[in-house]
Amino acid sequence: MKRPLTRGGGTLLGSTGLYAATGVAALLFLVPFYLIVRNALSRDSDITGENWKFFPTDIRWDNLTEPFHDTTVEFGRSLVNSAIVAVLITAGTLLVCSLAGYGLARIPYRHADKVFYAVLVTLMVPPAVTFVPSFVLVSSLGWVDSYRGLVIPVLFSGFTCFLFRQYFLGFPRELEEAARVDGLGHWRAYWRVVVPNSLNFFAAIATITFISGWNAFLWPLVIGQDPSAWTVQVALSSYMTNQTVNYHLIFMATALSILPLLLVFLFLQRWLVQGVAQTGIKG
Repeated sequence: MKRPLTRGGGTLLGSTGLYAATGVAALLFLVPFYLIVRNALSRDSDITGENWKFFPTDIRWDNLTEPFHDTTVEFGRSLVNSAIVAVLITAGTLLVCSLAGYGLARIPYRHADKVFYAVLVTLMVPPAVTFVPSFVLVSSLGWVDSYRGLVIPVLFSGFTCFLFRQYFLGFPRELEEAARVDGLGHWRAYWRVVVPNSLNFFAAIATITFISGWNAFLWPLVIGQDPSAWTVQVALSSYMTNQTVNYHLIFMATALSILPLLLVFLFLQRWLVQGVAQTGIKG
């Protein structure tokens, strides 16, 4: 009789299958990036032509600077606008939502549960319902075509507040009690004890918020009516009109707009993974 497959052999086969599946998934994930780079360095005829090549023989390196020389779209200005807006949204969201989450998790208050339920209710309201009232309010304040109009209305996120509250509920109370013994109140305990010991979680939320702020399209499209106030996503949409579609320019501008996100992800990758994996501090 043949001996059954040993546990070690089964583990080896399972690991091999897992690595193979991971490799295939990684290749599929990289396909869109390959198409962006390939088409960004091609001519329009190489993109839409019948004779498809894995990589064009005539690589157009001059396409790299073409988005910045286009007089119809201020692409460089849109990159700066997106960077400023994304950074301000990230910093403001971390400050507002972390303070709200910490207050709901730690500060005793008779109506704390009611406030928390009200925050949860905001998650059930479709953004389209509040879009028109928000625009009317921003317009009445004179914030159209300004960073204030792009940033302030989107600073608070009910979901981010919920995440911070759940995280702070699992934060070791012993550290805060030690701060109380030293005479620190809620405010100073938050800044001197809680925040320094929660940097991984803050980095994870910051990465997600920055990517969301950078990729925002509908609200910047309405608020940034002047081309000088466009973000990069709005600028990308302007390359497609009813009359012409400049394919290689769209792909090159898309590739350039992705680079900041890749740099942010690579810089915060270690903290992002740790922040997602942890629900508290192990000690």
